[in-house]
Amino acid sequence: MSRLQSQQKVCDVAGMANNIIHLGADDRSSTRVRIVDATLRCLARQGVAKTTVDDIAREAKFSRATLYRTFPGGKDAVLEAVVETEVARLFSSLAVVMGEAADLEEVLVAGMTEAARRLTTHSAITYLLLHEPGFILPRLTFADMDRVLLVAGDFAAPFFGRWLEPDQASRAAEWAVRIVLAYMADPAPDTDLTDPDDTRALVRTFVLPGILALREPGDDHLQHSRHTTHHATSTTTIKGAVQ
Repeated sequence: MSRLQSQQKVCDVAGMANNIIHLGADDRSSTRVRIVDATLRCLARQGVAKTTVDDIAREAKFSRATLYRTFPGGKDAVLEAVVETEVARLFSSLAVVMGEAADLEEVLVAGMTEAARRLTTHSAITYLLLHEPGFILPRLTFADMDRVLLVAGDFAAPFFGRWLEPDQASRAAEWAVRIVLAYMADPAPDTDLTDPDDTRALVRTFVLPGILALREPGDDHLQHSRHTTHHATSTTTIKGAVQ
């Protein structure tokens, strides 16, 4: 993917944000979304093991028949839909804040802070990490970790591609995702990634120097022109998406 394609990809993702937000969070008349949100409330109260199809249907104020018509696969299908919906919601919020970033440091800080904030304040995730860590942690390690990094990295790389070559952008995106996931699994007592100042200090000290070392000589003189072109385009797109 070229730098121009990366810029276009960012604009495309930002333009999709409005649709993702609507389908994933605002369409409360949707049976599917009502069931997903009811499941999240059940998970936040009692976790995965104790949540039954009856619990979910009761919380959503639907019959079992309605739930099974919507999700013929039952509880497993509902849980899969919960993950898909919450990932869409996360990516939607990240697309807005990362799309508005003015430089490489800011896109790192904005993305990492927003991701950490949403993940650490997510009621269902918080409960599962405390009471059923075996459901969450294996998905952030070993083979499943590769899948998480691939999906999150593919999403984030175009935003970094505004200032980096494609291979550099992919590595930068992977580093940022790894840091956020590591923080989720074992928060550092002296660093709060939900605090922009703490995140900025971390980025300036450890992350940005490593990423900038990946850049080829002569890249710097291109940064201003790429930023100027992208900022004018993405700002217009983002405003259209959130209005």
